[in-house]
Amino acid sequence: MHKLCLTLGALALSCVGVATARAQDPVHVAPNNFKVLLENDQVRVLDFHSKGGEKIPMHSHPPYLTYDISGGGATKFTSPDGKTTEAPNEPGRTTWHQALTHASEATAEVHALLVELKTQPAKKTSGEE
Repeated sequence: MHKLCLTLGALALSCVGVATARAQDPVHVAPNNFKVLLENDQVRVLDFHSKGGEKIPMHSHPPYLTYDISGGGATKFTSPDGKTTEAPNEPGRTTWHQALTHASEATAEVHALLVELKTQPAKKTSGEE
């Protein structure tokens, strides 16, 4: 009986862990803001729209780049420890990000593409540029 209780407890904790990880997917936490345009074993391309003033809940990204299509103002990012940073939204701006977890809020309307990497970039070999 004791083994059964331990097994069920471990199974319940595993399910909670999976639900927590899944809850941090931006498409799941903000389905009205993120749409998957392409997904394969290498990348996932997300189309992001925000009307401005919308708060996007805490979510995670693997390493990714962002391309701002349109919009203005700035976006405030809040990390899990409560620290905040702000970045401008400028059409044509492209930025690289390491894997991270954050919540966000744009001050104005924003449209951007995010390209999330699913694999680690190949390491350079000697002679490669």
